[in-house]
Amino acid sequence: MILLEADEARTGSRMRGAGPGSSPPASAPADSPAAAPSSPDIDLAALVAPDLDRLYGYCVRLAGDPHDAEDLVQETLLRAIRRRSTLRDPARTRAWLFAIATNCWKDLGRARGRTPRTTPHDSVDENDRFSLFQTIAIEDPFPYSDALHLDFLRLFEDEDIQAVFTTMTPAFRAPILLTTIHGFSCKEAAGILEIPLGTLLSRLHRGRKQLERGLWEYAVRRRLVTVSEAT
Repeated sequence: MILLEADEARTGSRMRGAGPGSSPPASAPADSPAAAPSSPDIDLAALVAPDLDRLYGYCVRLAGDPHDAEDLVQETLLRAIRRRSTLRDPARTRAWLFAIATNCWKDLGRARGRTPRTTPHDSVDENDRFSLFQTIAIEDPFPYSDALHLDFLRLFEDEDIQAVFTTMTPAFRAPILLTTIHGFSCKEAAGILEIPLGTLLSRLHRGRKQLERGLWEYAVRRRLVTVSEAT
């Protein structure tokens, strides 16, 4: 927040002094949360403050490392300052921030020479055939439970969930994080990721299957559940 306030103090008068002949900001994609200029007098620090914790949590799960997440948050805030005039609607600040953070994450991967692991949409994925509900019902690790799924999820601490997320295909992980963890609609998530809605829905389905399998295998590997020898 100090970074935001200091930069706004340096740049506010310059931006307010821009006249009709000044160059307009570069336009964002039509489906992006940031597509039309807003008032240069917006209090960006106040708008960003309520979402900083959520932004950091998103970056941690995207990057899989707290130090990288801190770098992502810092770069996101710097870009937000530079692109403040592209914020279409202050009420959608969170989606705008998450879109910037996602692009920062992609840029970080490219800078480090990492190619995101992807899966062709028409390929056969063994995760598609996996059902967490059926697996829990068959193995019956909680024989006296009336809420199998809830009892299973209660086995996991935050660090366990994070460990599973880091094993997921990045293209499948981001839609899960945006919709299931942070509550964005599918349309909003598609805009943040800059992909068609149909692609988002496909990745979301496959991401859920991959997450289910990851949770089960993690629980078995860490002996959080007792299973038959045949499993």
